[in-house]
Amino acid sequence: MPLPSPRVSRRQFLAGSMAAGAAVMCGGLSGAAAPVGRGIPAARRRELAADESKALITITLDLEMSRHYPKRGMMEWDFQKGNLDDATKAYSVAAAEKAAAKGGFIHFFCVGRVLEHKSVDWLNTLIQGGHPIGNHTYDHVYVLASTPEKAQFRFRRSPWLAQGKTTAELIEENIRITTVAMQDRLKIKPDGFRTPGGFQTALDGRADIQQMLLDQGFSWVSCKYPAHEAGEEHQEPTAAVYESIVAAQAAAQPYVYPSGLVEVPMSPISDVNAFRTKFWKLEYFKKAIRLGVEWAIENRACYDFLAHPSCLVVEDPQAETIQMICDIVNDAGDKAVIVDCDTIAERARLRHKPSAETK
Repeated sequence: MPLPSPRVSRRQFLAGSMAAGAAVMCGGLSGAAAPVGRGIPAARRRELAADESKALITITLDLEMSRHYPKRGMMEWDFQKGNLDDATKAYSVAAAEKAAAKGGFIHFFCVGRVLEHKSVDWLNTLIQGGHPIGNHTYDHVYVLASTPEKAQFRFRRSPWLAQGKTTAELIEENIRITTVAMQDRLKIKPDGFRTPGGFQTALDGRADIQQMLLDQGFSWVSCKYPAHEAGEEHQEPTAAVYESIVAAQAAAQPYVYPSGLVEVPMSPISDVNAFRTKFWKLEYFKKAIRLGVEWAIENRACYDFLAHPSCLVVEDPQAETIQMICDIVNDAGDKAVIVDCDTIAERARLRHKPSAETK
């Protein structure tokens, strides 16, 4: 089944985005409120996290290729998640510029194999623009896998890559070498860790994985994706579906695991669920996201928008959803602020031991 036709052709978008990207690389991200540094400075982060009168909204994009994109039937990305095409790279830069122009920024998560590409200039542009970049494993591995074959399609096709390693060792190494690659190629440490795929139960009951991430220097993980309804394929979501997505936001709030690792959940609905699985129109997706963000603002809660440039470049070529989120937050005044995932994690820590700072 073909994807819904975007408003502009992929070639037209790529040409425009490349031009925008070139402008960014020459002059930096535009906008009077463009971020300084990467993410939010520690003192300001703590201040925002402690201010319970504000909703904390973050925009996150996973830098990986998506199955069935840019057209249906493209399954090879399952094996080559880090083989980003030019349109996806250009979209990432253009989306970051549009967010910055409205006073926001984007927290990216990068698959390590992206760093094997000849040029990482576009990633350096994001870094110079103040956008945080986190670790998303090297091969997009499933961290809850019980065998190497289940960890990633690549190891099913090429089992010798995992030879001599336990599943735990394979996953641990996949995360570690991504950090090494980011330090070597981008000269930065990763801003947090996001698991490929989201899990309803997050890492609850998986003290082994929590400890492994802590041992690698991560203080928070983005892993949980709450269950919700999504309706029928090719059908406009019903009121009940939208209500289910909004209701799921309460389960997408940050918390601290017994190990001390912080969970920063992803807020439904993701672009993959909406577009790849259910064939939604952009207007349906924007409505669901708007309702979720508005719920977070009304309840002074947290909201983590989850999407993928490789999907949005086809489904939302002008980054309308990202710009909409920025507009909603700006219109909310002092009731909401766009933050990085670190700030959301900090709020969870402060809530976890509210009396510790006053003793």
